[in-house]
Amino acid sequence: MKPLRPWLLAALVVLIYALHQDFWNWDRIEPLICGFLPIGLAYHAAYSLLAAALMWVLVRWAWPTQLDQLEKSEARRPEEKDHNA
Repeated sequence: MKPLRPWLLAALVVLIYALHQDFWNWDRIEPLICGFLPIGLAYHAAYSLLAAALMWVLVRWAWPTQLDQLEKSEARRPEEKDHNA
């Protein structure tokens, strides 16, 4: 399953991007969600939550761990100070 993971994550990013283009709600105000929230605004609120969940998934599964290891190894080195300055 590991080789499939980058393709699946990329497909999710493309899907979420495509969902952002909600052309079907451009000219609609009705129905009002909870009696006051236009459908387009409610859609974008739900979309924002979905995008935040996708970012969590990307950080959890696609974060390059070598960056964290590099940062830890640099933090262990003593700082080299130029005493001639």
